[in-house]
Amino acid sequence: MVRRRFTLIMRYAVAGWSVLLTSLLLSGHAHAAGGNLHLDGSSMGLAWVIPFAGILLSIAIFPLVAPNFWHAHFGKISAFWALSFLTPFTIVYGFELSLFELLHVLFLEYIPFIILLLSLFTVAGGVRLRGKLVGTPLVNTGILLFGTAIASWMGTTGAAMLLIRPLIRANEGRKHKVHTIVFFIFLVANIGGSLTPLGDPPLFLGFLKGVSFFWPTTQMFLPMLMVSVILLAMYFAMDSYLFRKEEADSLQDTSDEPDGLRLEGKINILLLGGVIGAVLMSGVWKPGIEFIVFHVHVELQNVLRDLSLVGIALLSLQLTNSASRQANGFTWFPIVEVGKLFAGIFITIIPAIAILRAGTEGALEPVVSLVSEDGQPVNMMYFWMTGILSSFLDNAPTYLVFFNTAGGDAEVLMNELAPTLLAISAGAVFMGANTYIGNAPNFMVRSIAEERGIPMPSFFGYMLWSVVLLVPLFVLVSFVFFL
Repeated sequence: MVRRRFTLIMRYAVAGWSVLLTSLLLSGHAHAAGGNLHLDGSSMGLAWVIPFAGILLSIAIFPLVAPNFWHAHFGKISAFWALSFLTPFTIVYGFELSLFELLHVLFLEYIPFIILLLSLFTVAGGVRLRGKLVGTPLVNTGILLFGTAIASWMGTTGAAMLLIRPLIRANEGRKHKVHTIVFFIFLVANIGGSLTPLGDPPLFLGFLKGVSFFWPTTQMFLPMLMVSVILLAMYFAMDSYLFRKEEADSLQDTSDEPDGLRLEGKINILLLGGVIGAVLMSGVWKPGIEFIVFHVHVELQNVLRDLSLVGIALLSLQLTNSASRQANGFTWFPIVEVGKLFAGIFITIIPAIAILRAGTEGALEPVVSLVSEDGQPVNMMYFWMTGILSSFLDNAPTYLVFFNTAGGDAEVLMNELAPTLLAISAGAVFMGANTYIGNAPNFMVRSIAEERGIPMPSFFGYMLWSVVLLVPLFVLVSFVFFL
């Protein structure tokens, strides 16, 4: 059944590829201006976006309908869609422009992105919280609050991986615990990462595009605070009600964990400071030195940042007890999965960004028109369009798409169009919580919870939680901040 379904999907994909090759032999062109290659998005048809849509739909559908097959072959599927774009693009636009676009996205976006995730994942995986915990409403709310507070500084992935196992252990005696995991995904795996580029991948992409490190800290603080406080209050009320129904004898921590709380792998907290310092350095220090690799300008401070982050990850591996990592459930699979999938995403998103940059002259003019009126951005629409697509696709590339739709100039977006950038940022970060596929940690948390015997909601069951609890809250956010 799985093989037959995969064969059918591949046939449709090949058919789409054939359409791409035949329908796109049109007059797209590139030109060199001042030695710099340039892709003219106004000359590209929507068929160029087929590979991008294909890989995102694959990410959305395969884990649900064929999880075992996806687990074994997601890298091949990602490579297929990347080649589905690169091959016809090279035929139509030429090898020179194809190589330039590939190197541009690898050196300036994908490699810095995946290195940051790798360093945060490695460092966070070396910290283990030990001790006896009992899942009372106060303790559970405290863990959610703490996770929300640290997610912006160690990443939603790092904070989620640090706290999900202690939270599950604390609630092992509880009958009602699904709601706790759902709110954990809402807060720790998504909304908590609102305040720095370290917190959530969309904000790091914005940082790579020129948004200052502390811009989200100042601009996103009030929306994040409002959403977090309301969600924490809702959770405490719900958990208190359900807690009163529990049998007192079942609430004891019977694990072999020591009394009191303690951290293993404390050196990783220091290394986390090194990660923050390396990212800050690349945003503040501008020596004016760059390397040119086939027309791609790679700045010295960014090279040093990435080398520093790799070095910090290696230090974490050397200085952390391997037994502690193993007890923490640390494996490389999540970062391998993200690395392979995002390689395909970053490559296939090239034409979408080029078309959006063309504005009303491009094939995505209806999208551009929807989020603007008389040449001015409609911030509420930016919030909802970014958020809805982040819910069902992935919030990092969705952020990038609308960042470019709004002009792609970080200085303008941080100043004259600050409300627009806030709408894009809030939509991507907040609404990544709407589904399991909106943000990478969501599925990871769900998988860990199911491994520990917690019957998590299905894809649409989880969406019922988000529609009931999150969507009304986002309506409130849109009227308070974006009307």
